[in-house]
Amino acid sequence: MRLGVLDVGSNTVHLLVVDAHRGAHPTPMKSEKTVLRLAEQITDGDRLSDSGAERLVDAVARARESAVAFGCAELMAFATSAVREARNAAEVLELVRERTGVELKVLSGEDEARYTFLAVRRWYGWSAGNTLVLDIGGGSLEIAVGIDEDPDLAFSLPFGAGRLTRTRFTSDPPTKREVRELRERLDAELAPVARQLRKIGPPDHAVATSKTFRTLARLTGAAPSSAGPMARRTLTDAGLRQLIAFISRMSAADLAELEGVSPSRAHQLVAGALVAEAAMRALSLPELEICPWALREGVILRRLDQTEEAVQTAPAVNGSIDQLSGRQDHSSGRTGRYGARWTQ
Repeated sequence: MRLGVLDVGSNTVHLLVVDAHRGAHPTPMKSEKTVLRLAEQITDGDRLSDSGAERLVDAVARARESAVAFGCAELMAFATSAVREARNAAEVLELVRERTGVELKVLSGEDEARYTFLAVRRWYGWSAGNTLVLDIGGGSLEIAVGIDEDPDLAFSLPFGAGRLTRTRFTSDPPTKREVRELRERLDAELAPVARQLRKIGPPDHAVATSKTFRTLARLTGAAPSSAGPMARRTLTDAGLRQLIAFISRMSAADLAELEGVSPSRAHQLVAGALVAEAAMRALSLPELEICPWALREGVILRRLDQTEEAVQTAPAVNGSIDQLSGRQDHSSGRTGRYGARWTQ
């Protein structure tokens, strides 16, 4: 079965297409990204701007067309913090549905943490024991810990790399004072979360996901993406501290020239690194292992877990836009599905 998952995040709209069935490893077939920086399109009134909404509609429409072209039987579409926190989120979601036929499901921060945790658990298996997972996005930091597939504790904190760059830094690069004040704030806000996590006991395995962590690991010597997903990659607290001392003095333009740094995310790398550092310090983590699976894979895995029968009998799509959007295909008698038709 070919599935598509559309992730509308704070920075990008990302379509991932996989071939998958229950009990099998989802095989990536295609990946498309559109950089929107939706979080930067939020107005002073906490509303997504008209131009931001229009760009989102265009990006979702293109992703829909790609899903058809790639033969997806189903598209699971969701939005995270940027849309979730916009005061006009309901209006934006309705606009996307009317103009594209796609029904975006807005995930809560806790849902993000839980789906990501599931992906990490499946990647490492039961031998990972009590697992702690960190994920830094554009708008939020997710933390989850547990020994099963559903975490015992899951948190979502407003410490995304993009959010903190916009709200805490006034210059490029940030001033020493801004860096110091952000460190102090992060330490204070993470302290109560760390106390709750310590009640569960130290993790057997500490893991990080997301583009921010992958970039930080690469800059501290981890294998490049060309080495493949099976290469073991880690981020150490010592390596991260040394990296911050270096990158905190660099402009976004200079950071974008570093190997492994995405130009579209370079401006928020310092804030992301400070969040990673604060989380590792608060949770007494000397090292994190970087997991290639994250939120999107978690969404796919949960969909496959629903029922084996639903997966086996899901309709194939022959590329017809009408069929994918849920309209009846009279020539075959089958109905395609489109939108976030999946449950937690």
